[in-house]
Amino acid sequence: MHFKNHLFFTLLLSIVFISFSYAQEDITAEDALNSENIENQFDVVIKKSGRYQEYKVVKQVWLNKLKSNTIDTINNLESTLKERASQITEQKATIDQLQQSLTKTNEDLTAVTNEKDSMTFFGVSVSKASYRTIMWVIIGVLILLLAFFIFKFKNSNAVTVQSKKALADLEHEFEDHRRRALEREQKVMRKLQDEINKQKKSGSK
Repeated sequence: MHFKNHLFFTLLLSIVFISFSYAQEDITAEDALNSENIENQFDVVIKKSGRYQEYKVVKQVWLNKLKSNTIDTINNLESTLKERASQITEQKATIDQLQQSLTKTNEDLTAVTNEKDSMTFFGVSVSKASYRTIMWVIIGVLILLLAFFIFKFKNSNAVTVQSKKALADLEHEFEDHRRRALEREQKVMRKLQDEINKQKKSGSK
């Protein structure tokens, strides 16, 4: 009789312990399903599930909860991915705008630089280097033309001086010739007058 009471008491304690263990198991699994991430939830469910031969026996409530959590996680991931995709699209649009602005700025900078380094020459825009080259060429041509005209002027002046000198010499010679001719004419006239006078004197006698 004492042995039966002892056996009954032992079985009762075992049942209470097993029940308490299952209660602790349920609480632990529920806590895990409510707080851990999906990977840990699967690990807890697999670990806490019973075994039947080579199979695992999973509680329906755990399976439903795990399914719900997995769906929620997938939905959250999809929502996050959509948000990231939207952010990426916005960032790409912003980058494209910045690139366009940068390109426009570079074009404006190039235009300003070209305008700064260029000048208008007879309505044509040329670089400063080309403008300086053109101006030096023009100055060189003008210097050459000036030297040519100075040379021509000196030659013309020399010719003019020579012509004036030749003309003066010619006038001097002509004056000498005219003077000598006049002297000869005067001599001839005097001789003629002397002859006439002589003839008059001879006739009066």
